[in-house]
Amino acid sequence: MSTAIPVRATINYTVDNGVSPDYYFYEPEPEVKLNPPGTDPRAVEIHDAWPRVNELSADREGFELHPFGASFDQFDDEPSVKTRFYPQVVEFVKRHTGAKRVEVFDHTIRKRLPADLKQQTDVQRPAVMLVHSDYTPDSGPQRVRDIVPDDADDLLGRRVAFYNVWKPLYRRVEELPLAMCDARTQDNADLLLMQLKYRDRTGEIYVLRYSAKHQWHYFPQMDASHALLLKTYDSMTDRARFMGHTAFEHPDTAADAPRRESIEVRTMAFF
Repeated sequence: MSTAIPVRATINYTVDNGVSPDYYFYEPEPEVKLNPPGTDPRAVEIHDAWPRVNELSADREGFELHPFGASFDQFDDEPSVKTRFYPQVVEFVKRHTGAKRVEVFDHTIRKRLPADLKQQTDVQRPAVMLVHSDYTPDSGPQRVRDIVPDDADDLLGRRVAFYNVWKPLYRRVEELPLAMCDARTQDNADLLLMQLKYRDRTGEIYVLRYSAKHQWHYFPQMDASHALLLKTYDSMTDRARFMGHTAFEHPDTAADAPRRESIEVRTMAFF
């Protein structure tokens, strides 16, 4: 793959039809009229971010990349992931954000699996081929209340930010790389609230409508020695708050390229 010339690839935006898109984690009643996301595929240029790696800021562009020096190779052992890998992630987030407290609340291992999320486990799922950001001004604070209920009122009185730490498991990513939209090129109007329908509750995230202003970036041939820090929510309004991202099919991926295996660990940081 070339690392110098932008790649042109198709990513899945969502049509802004005035109705909140939705995704059901169960089979809805037949009379329910569905309004699914990802209905507006667009060809966009996605730029190699390696030349700017030392300039990027999660508070400005919404993402940055750093060496992840700690070694860990037991990603198939969930208890070990939680007891040994989570602390490495906490230290990584503290070091690169200045947060005083960091809580890890879950992780997902992404592999090329069947596209139907309903058939996946809570931990292993396919790569998400949808332009989205994980939280909204309502669902971010609610997640704090869900995870640290006893401290939530105090913590929500100060700055709170959510970061995903994304990295390859064992080897470099040669297919389905992750693309990030420079948050400065998103308008608030581009963020469409999407409802996540569970039987017992309704959650929400953002999906994005297309804009020619969006500038997309990725790190080709990223390997397990680095990790991405992705901003998915920030209580402060004077910086990047919600950063659109998606996996995408790279047109130059070799037919025999190793299948992508990555992990994303979701954290909340308190300042």
